[in-house]
Amino acid sequence: MHMASITRIGIVDDKAVNRSSISEKIREFEDLDLCFIAENGDDCLDQLKGLPVSKLPHVIFMDLEMPQMNGISAIQFATALYPEIFFIVLTVFDDDDKIFEAIKAGAHGYLLKDENAIALHNAITNVVAIGGAPMSPAIARKTLHLLSISEKSIKETNHDLDTFSQLLTNREKEILSHIINGYDAKKIASIFDLSVLTIRKHIGNIYHKLHVNTKAQAIILAHKNKWSG
Repeated sequence: MHMASITRIGIVDDKAVNRSSISEKIREFEDLDLCFIAENGDDCLDQLKGLPVSKLPHVIFMDLEMPQMNGISAIQFATALYPEIFFIVLTVFDDDDKIFEAIKAGAHGYLLKDENAIALHNAITNVVAIGGAPMSPAIARKTLHLLSISEKSIKETNHDLDTFSQLLTNREKEILSHIINGYDAKKIASIFDLSVLTIRKHIGNIYHKLHVNTKAQAIILAHKNKWSG
């Protein structure tokens, strides 16, 4: 993807002071349009769900430590549903687990929040124009060090994300598995000996929790994260 004349930028951070600081840096550049601001992962996914493709941000700077839904979980969901968006982690943390979890979830870059405006602009250009993976020097050094320790270390820190198991009830997981297998509400209702209305209510709850609008999106999310049995 080539960098558009105007690149749409999003910010997801639960602290107003951080949103303000990042916004100021973004607004220094005429080729960047700050068009998307969210306060946590849930807020981010809810807002994305309502946007047409032509209004989606090209790049989202994502905080990690947030209430309701953290940045790693938000990236995990969003990269499955919106593969055209680039996510760059922007955080004060550089701990080992966070780096690997963010990369595994689908982050395209990892920067510390004290980066200046030019560094942020360079990172945007890097991911959009050439598909790079920008990292703050301190993060890059730490990542190289971690990679050099041993394969065992990587396996230990690269543990599976369990967002899904925390989100859905057992009944909802069972219903989702039937949806993935192509069953409609009537067929699922007969399996559980429940009314079609009850099953549709369950499906509505599943869609709400997964921040999706359609069966197709739910199936994409399930396959991307290996939720189907």
